[in-house]
Amino acid sequence: MKNSDNTLPATVYDETNGLTYDLVGDYYYPRLAVPGEPEGDIGRFGRMRKRFLKEHQPDTFALMLMESTLTQHLMDIDREAIEQIELITSQLAHAEGVTEDMKARDQLEWIRAMNSCQTRAEEQVVREIVLA
Repeated sequence: MKNSDNTLPATVYDETNGLTYDLVGDYYYPRLAVPGEPEGDIGRFGRMRKRFLKEHQPDTFALMLMESTLTQHLMDIDREAIEQIELITSQLAHAEGVTEDMKARDQLEWIRAMNSCQTRAEEQVVREIVLA
């Protein structure tokens, strides 16, 4: 394995396992790379999910961290939570008669009613998606 000048090569490729090894001092170390995590904002609900996993499901949290699936999971949870909140809020508003006509008549009452619908939708989504 030595070169013609009687030195060890700086890099060696092993065909049996497909790894490249780099010479560091007297030892060859495998050239390993950690798979990259996706880039993006995990958002409010993703952060809540992360805290929940850390505190209540540490094994799942550690496994997802090692497999580099945590960030994508948190981004998916945040997206799903936001979509569900929008859907449930509009369904609650429709069921309770919170309309554009109400908005034109009494803006403060409309704001109060919409805030109530959104708060209840968020509570439901946090229970069913984020903390599940």
